Amino acid sequence: MSPSKGRRIHAVVLAGGAGERFWPASRRSRPKPLLELVGGKSLLEATVERARAFAGEDRVWLVCGHEHASAMRRASGLPAARVLVEPHRRNTAMAVAWAALRIASEDPGAVLAVLPADHHVPDKRAFARAVRSAARAAKDDGVLVTLGIAPTRPETGYGYIQLGREVGPSHPDLFRVKRFVEKPDVKTAHRYIRSGRYLWNAGVFVWRGETLLEEIRAYAPEIHRALSPLRAHPKGRNRDAIEAAYRRAPSLPVDVAVLEKSRRVLCLPVVFSWSDVGTWESLALELGRSGSATDLQDSNRVLAGELLAEGAAGNLVFAPGRNVALVGVEDLAVIDTGDVILVTKLDRSSDVRRIVARLNAQGRSDLT
Repeated sequence: MSPSKGRRIHAVVLAGGAGERFWPASRRSRPKPLLELVGGKSLLEATVERARAFAGEDRVWLVCGHEHASAMRRASGLPAARVLVEPHRRNTAMAVAWAALRIASEDPGAVLAVLPADHHVPDKRAFARAVRSAARAAKDDGVLVTLGIAPTRPETGYGYIQLGREVGPSHPDLFRVKRFVEKPDVKTAHRYIRSGRYLWNAGVFVWRGETLLEEIRAYAPEIHRALSPLRAHPKGRNRDAIEAAYRRAPSLPVDVAVLEKSRRVLCLPVVFSWSDVGTWESLALELGRSGSATDLQDSNRVLAGELLAEGAAGNLVFAPGRNVALVGVEDLAVIDTGDVILVTKLDRSSDVRRIVARLNAQGRSDLT
């Protein structure tokens, strides 16, 4: 039996982000989903493999920018017909809206599971079970389901979901969403953890394509109007229609455009290991980096290159083809891409995007 038989789950992999916090490894020419950071596969390859576990071979789609379309197709192994190429960046609301419209033209009533292309989820079976559980509610009750990750630390780099009341006997694992909250400060994050009512917002969503389009019409009329040329050409083969739609579309995340306003949003709490691998620090944590001085040598993590450490602990090194020596330093990311060397405290690695902004302002596209 096909993994999606009876549910018709389509996976929509979003690969349009810039990944600036992963600079200098992530560049315009080689964005974060194409990097091999964990497990010997690119993040995109691992995501597609995870998607196939519940959607099957012929129901995995990719939405990406035109700059990387060829590289994304090669890395994903998907046919060109299931790669939706955006002519302009318009954030996730337009991406999922186009995917919903396109898939509905081929498979009306289908359920869509939306996955970012650059996350790391080691247990693909647990992930597939969660998606199938969310799909039952999305299919039967016309709701929008978001996966909420049980937090393991007071993380300030993630958005959070505040849980409301339980849905009830029909879907005992689901909760109403009271609100979405932005990235908190440390004190607030600690309070969220203590309350037991807040989960990390993983950016993984499950809904019927038709349901999403209804909510876009109700709560994001500018996107609804922008879709007009694509409704006339739902198969997505008319480049002029795609260009016209994206010229008109606002740049909005789907959370802001729809989920924060809709009354049909539910959350499925999950406990499997998950990371958005959003910064060098989060990657170090995912790799089990430890700052403990009890075993200094083993507390460092080397992604690429060779490390000679003397009294150095809790560092992350990414330096393909290079030798790196660290003496008496702790909790650093040392990233060498040949043309750039980045050295940052791991807990400041999210500030790397400020360097990228300065380089862009200086016209240094050769480095970004």
